[in-house]
Amino acid sequence: AGRIFPINPGAEEILGLKCYPTVLDVPEQIDAAIFTIPARFVSEVIEQCGKKGIKGLIIISSGFSEVGNRELEEHIVKLAHQYGMRILGPNIVGVLSNSDKFNGSFAPFLPLAGSGSLVSQSGALLIGIDASTYLRKVGFDKLISIGNMSDVSFADTIEWLNQDKNTTCISLYIEGLKNGRKVIETARKATKPIIGLKAGISVHGAAAAASHTGSLAGAAKIYKAAFKQAGIIEAENLDNLFNRTLALSLQPPMKGNNILIITNGGGVGVLATDAAEKYGVPIKFAPDDIQTELKNFMPPFGSTKNPIDLTGMAGTDWYYGSVKYAMAHPWVNGLVVLYCETAITNPQEIAGGILQAFEDSNIKNKPIIISYVGGERSEKAMHWLVEKGIPSYGAPDLAINAMAALHEYANIKESVNDIGKDFDNVDKEKALNIISKARANGRNALTEIESKQVFEAYGLPTTHFELTTTEDAAVKVANEFGFPVVMKIVSSDILHKSDAGGVRVNIQNEEDVHKAFKEIIENAKAYKPNANISGIAVQEMAPYGTEVILGSVNDGTFGQTIMFGLGGIFVEVLKDVIFRVAPFSKKQARQMISEIQGAPILAGVRGKKPCDLETLADTICKYAYMITDLKDEISESDANPVIVYEEGKGLKIVDARVILKKK
Repeated sequence: AGRIFPINPGAEEILGLKCYPTVLDVPEQIDAAIFTIPARFVSEVIEQCGKKGIKGLIIISSGFSEVGNRELEEHIVKLAHQYGMRILGPNIVGVLSNSDKFNGSFAPFLPLAGSGSLVSQSGALLIGIDASTYLRKVGFDKLISIGNMSDVSFADTIEWLNQDKNTTCISLYIEGLKNGRKVIETARKATKPIIGLKAGISVHGAAAAASHTGSLAGAAKIYKAAFKQAGIIEAENLDNLFNRTLALSLQPPMKGNNILIITNGGGVGVLATDAAEKYGVPIKFAPDDIQTELKNFMPPFGSTKNPIDLTGMAGTDWYYGSVKYAMAHPWVNGLVVLYCETAITNPQEIAGGILQAFEDSNIKNKPIIISYVGGERSEKAMHWLVEKGIPSYGAPDLAINAMAALHEYANIKESVNDIGKDFDNVDKEKALNIISKARANGRNALTEIESKQVFEAYGLPTTHFELTTTEDAAVKVANEFGFPVVMKIVSSDILHKSDAGGVRVNIQNEEDVHKAFKEIIENAKAYKPNANISGIAVQEMAPYGTEVILGSVNDGTFGQTIMFGLGGIFVEVLKDVIFRVAPFSKKQARQMISEIQGAPILAGVRGKKPCDLETLADTICKYAYMITDLKDEISESDANPVIVYEEGKGLKIVDARVILKKK
């Protein structure tokens, strides 16, 4: 809507607008420059824009890092910064903004107007989304393409859109992040809901891993954890991104766990109930007073339990009365209204009754979501409801998923700023000395004994152990510890001791110590003839308990990342593990424990007493702190197994592995 100045040395006029040979020839001040010129000319034009005093550069031009030309991309950013300019791109579609009446892109038109804003790493996808907003009836105020992110990043756009008065919800299409921690920190501070769709999660870019954690880590799991810690609501796919954007841009968060469903058909009610359980907001029976009151809006054969089935006889009056009452009731935290199109009702009139009930309830702090199942009349009624600010969907599971997003947002914002604390009684110098000695010997892996010594320096409870180099010494240590004991090979060249036949457990007497010592040495030499063998570790045999695993990887996007899960077969076969970006609080550690599928085993099942979850959560936090504190040294690590005992009896780290960063 503002002034446009075409710049081209080969033309005097373009589309009726006077053309200038350079920006320096334009007599007026310019806010932004949009580059659609070959890459080789971009540097020269940036210099001209800097001299002109332009502050924003939208570089649509391609031919930079996406084709390997990193030096040119770094050069143009450095040049822009010298003049106090910022670059969006290069290799982008551009920027579209309804509120600014601005289409600085090669997308054909502005999107359907709305209050969400989308930032996309894919230009082609952004063009497709632009057009599909009119078919989906999901509007956006801004569509922003960021391409190579040479300068302006996802974190920058989140920070800016969070201040934009025309944006109520921020949606992100992410293929990769250059600085994942900055995105987490920026998103945590945001006061608006953020939705993230991560593409490219099927392949992880890490090299072959030396630890269990490294082999189990993947983009999907780590991004899921990072989103949760950042307060970003995850979208499963593009349709889900649209659906969740619609809900989060129009409705308040759902603060509480009680969804009430009002319907005129049992089938859609059952589908909604199934979806609620799937998406983590299971339906509960409504309180007696709700059931009693809502009998006034249904025939005797209606159902008041939840879903509230008004039956196919329900007309506008019944919908109006039940919706108005339900919205105002304190038990109801979120209301989902379902409608199946019938011969005796008019979808638009039903929509009018629902909207009027919502407005007359005067409740603004709890959400309402609608789903219509029907034909063209139902579709028009839903679009009308969306225009009035009520998200509406063509299937009950979509409506429930949208409500689940509002529930996730309310819960996730409570804990995003709950980050880790420093721990006392830490001997970092001791840990660094152990690591330095290993490096001095040309090693990038610590032995089990060295790994445990590093753990102990950070207050992590390990089993007692001692390195022995002769059979007699092993017998002496075993007697001091008391039988039974465990014996293990100690070699910087053998990381997976069990694979080498280098572990013996439940050794009951001196004769077995002699036998185990010989066998372990023979197995190790057969497994790796040139292995440097330091000796045999004799270790107290920890009592039986519940096995879990702790581990860490240095993720390329988010840095130090912690894994937790059940040990044994649950790791090797079921891969029942969860991740968090370190550091984090004890509350986050408790959430990790509760999120694995095997959580009921730790909580106590079938008469088994609960495990010591408080000590476990504390240990997970200390582990995360250690990995963060030694971030320049540790690449991967495992504590596996960690044996957790009954409540109040603590835990023991039985085996440890630390892989160092190569320097």
